[in-house]
Amino acid sequence: MAGNSEIRFLTPLSIDTGKLKKYCRFKKSGIKYIDYKDADFLTKFLNEQGKILPRRITGTSLKFQRKVSQAVKRARHIAVLPYVTDLMK
Repeated sequence: MAGNSEIRFLTPLSIDTGKLKKYCRFKKSGIKYIDYKDADFLTKFLNEQGKILPRRITGTSLKFQRKVSQAVKRARHIAVLPYVTDLMK
């Protein structure tokens, strides 16, 4: 009665865990210069408190992460971006 057709083995499901390959948006878009006067663009690299997001979260390469951090610091210095804030976004 229990032939080979009724035997089922439990196999792990191949579920994608949602890990996408991170990429540097600057290399992909061909951006060479990061403008420190563009506050809307720089806020993408800041969290709610105004801290700079790390590379492991944004996926930015080391070269452009340095440029982003320098641009954010310059924008803070000329008061385009705040140093500290509550609920920036």
